[in-house]
Amino acid sequence: MNRTADITRNTQETRIHVALNLDGKGVAKLDSGIPFLDHMIDQIARHGMIDIELKATGDLHIDAHHTVEDIGITLGQAITQALGDKMGIVRYGHAYVPLDEALSRVVIDLSGRPGLSYHVNFTRARVGDLDVDLFIEFFQGFANHALATVHIDNIRGVNAHHQAETIFKAFGRALRMACERDARATGILPSTKGSL
Repeated sequence: MNRTADITRNTQETRIHVALNLDGKGVAKLDSGIPFLDHMIDQIARHGMIDIELKATGDLHIDAHHTVEDIGITLGQAITQALGDKMGIVRYGHAYVPLDEALSRVVIDLSGRPGLSYHVNFTRARVGDLDVDLFIEFFQGFANHALATVHIDNIRGVNAHHQAETIFKAFGRALRMACERDARATGILPSTKGSL
């Protein structure tokens, strides 16, 4: 079964196209108009072993808020489409990732119930030209549309770039684990309720 998705989401504020392959090689082709966000999504692709193509145009003349949030939404929709009925997936994923002095933990449950618990205190307000407050909007959009429970904790860090990078790398690794096929659970939905 191909675990791929192709999603286009157009609003009056943004135009976004995402194509992905959950069983890829971690190859990314990204053009969000926000270089640091591209760098972060590249971490998701590489460490999640997910091929991601992303093209976004948004109202960046106002600020990056709509574009960042809507990319999270569209990526979440693509994950939902690619997972299909979720039969045989691991469902849960977690990762700790360090980068020098920074350390983050991400835990994901592809539960069918959207929720975000986000505990990150960045040491400065911007990385490059990007307002770090927008990362919570990205992950909230993702959680809502991937129908996933996501816990993100930056445990420590001094350099805000390092803090962000550990979060996105850990997110990629946790997502990879949650989306993996479980060889022992082929044809089995990982839920006692019978639905996810």
